[in-house]
Amino acid sequence: EHEETDLLLQALLEGQNYGAAAAEGTRCPSVSRNNPAKRDYLVVAVLCFGNLINFIDWFIVPGILLDIQKYFGLSDGKAGLLQTVFTLCYMLAAPIFGYLGDRYNRKIILGAGLFFWSGVTLGSSFITESHYRIFVLSRGLVGIGSASYSTIAPTIIADLFEEGRRTTVLSIFYIFIPVGSGCGYMLAAGMAKSTGDWHWAFRVTPCMGGLALLLLILLVPHRIQRRTAVHRALSISGTIMEADEKPDVHRTAKTTWCQDVGSLVKNCSFVCSSLGLTAMAFVTGALGMWMPLFLYRAQVVQGIVPPCLQESCNSSNSLIFGGITIGTGILGIIAGAEAARRLRKRNNKADPLICATSMFISALCLYIALMVAQTNILSTFIFIAFGELFLSVNWAVVTDILLYVVTPRRQSTAIALQILVSHLLGDAGSPYLIGVISNAIQARNIPSLQWSFRSMQYSFVTCAFVGVFGGGFFLLTSFYIEEDRKEAQR
Repeated sequence: EHEETDLLLQALLEGQNYGAAAAEGTRCPSVSRNNPAKRDYLVVAVLCFGNLINFIDWFIVPGILLDIQKYFGLSDGKAGLLQTVFTLCYMLAAPIFGYLGDRYNRKIILGAGLFFWSGVTLGSSFITESHYRIFVLSRGLVGIGSASYSTIAPTIIADLFEEGRRTTVLSIFYIFIPVGSGCGYMLAAGMAKSTGDWHWAFRVTPCMGGLALLLLILLVPHRIQRRTAVHRALSISGTIMEADEKPDVHRTAKTTWCQDVGSLVKNCSFVCSSLGLTAMAFVTGALGMWMPLFLYRAQVVQGIVPPCLQESCNSSNSLIFGGITIGTGILGIIAGAEAARRLRKRNNKADPLICATSMFISALCLYIALMVAQTNILSTFIFIAFGELFLSVNWAVVTDILLYVVTPRRQSTAIALQILVSHLLGDAGSPYLIGVISNAIQARNIPSLQWSFRSMQYSFVTCAFVGVFGGGFFLLTSFYIEEDRKEAQR
C-alpha cells in the first residue's frame, strides 16, 4: 500500500501541469477517457497552427525589407536593428514565460500571448514614415508575445506523448518553423505586390491569430497532465482523487528559478547542445534577414535586374527564398527525425552526431553559395537550398535532446533558458552585426553597386565560420549525453 501511494505521489509530482494543478479543482483525467489519442492530436494540430502564425510574423519584415528600407530611409545597420530588437525582446521574455509555464495554467498564457502579438502586428500596419521608432517598438512587443508560444507549446507536447512518439510529433510541430518562415516571405512579398502598399502585409496574420485563439479556447483542454506517469500510477492505485484531496505535491515541486537554472548549468549535454543551437540561431537569423537583399544585390551586379528606383521594389527573391525555406525545412526536419529514429537503435550518441554533421555540411554549402553569387545566381540558389536543408535537420532533434536530458518539471525553464542563450548570442545580434559590418565596408570604399554587393558578401562569411563552431559544440554534446540522459531518467 505504501509503495502504491509513493508511486502515485511521484507520478503526480513529475507529470502534472503545475499551473493547472494550482489553479483548478477539476477531477484528474481517467485512464478510460474516450479516445484520448484523438484529443491529443487535435491539441497538436492547434499548436502547429499557432506556430505557423508565429513564424509568419517573424519573417514579414525580411520579406519586404527593400520596401521598408526605402520607406523609412534606413541604412543596412538600422534595417538589421528591426530584427535584433524583435529577437532581444523575445529572448528576454522567454525566461519569464518559462517560469510561469512551469507554475501556472499554460493554456491561459498561450492565449494571452497570441492575442497580444496579433493585436500589436495589426497596429504596426498603420505606422507612418515619420515614426520609425514606434515601428521598432512594435516589433519588440511582437517578440514578447511570440516568446510565450515558443516557450510553452513544446512542453505541452512533451506532456502528451512518450519519448518515441514525441520525436515524431515534435518534428511535425517544428516543420512549421520553416513553413511559417517561408510563408512570411511569400505573404509579405505577395501582399506588397498585389496592393502596392507593404503595410497590408501586417494585416493578414492578425485575422489568422483570431482564428487560432478561438481554436485554442474550444479545443485545447484547460488542464493537461503527463499521461505516461499519472495514468500508470492511477491504474495501480485504482483511485481518482479530487484536487482538494491531493497532497500538496504542487508546493513541493515549486523550486526556485535559481535552483532550476543552477541544476541546468551543471548539465553538460544541455549546455553544449544549447551552444550548438546558438550557432544555428546566429546563421538562420542572418540568412533570414539579409538573404533576399543579398540575392537582389547579386542580381543587380550581374545585370539581371535593375536597381530599385520605383515605389514598390521587386520582391521576387523573397518569393523564391520563401519557397526554398518551406521545401528544405520540411525535408530537413523529416530527414532529421527519421535519421535520429533509425540511428538511435545503433548508437546512443546518434542525436548530437547527426546535429554536428549537418552543421559542418551546412557551413560548407553556405560558404560556396557566397563565393559563386557574383558569377552564377543559379548555383547560389542551389547551395543556399542545401545549406538550409542541413540546418533544418537539427530543429526537432535538438529539442528532443533537451527533453530527455532534463527532468520534466524543469523543461519549461530549460527551454526558456535555451531560448535566452541561443538568441542572446545568436540571432539577436547577427542581423544587426551583419548590417554594421556591411556599413563599415561600404564606408571604406567608393559608393557603388559593386561594393554594395561585396559588403554584404564579406559580412556573410561570418556565418560559415559560426556554423563550424556549432558543429563542434554538438560533437562535445556526444561525450556527455549518455550519462546526462540516465541522470534525468533517475
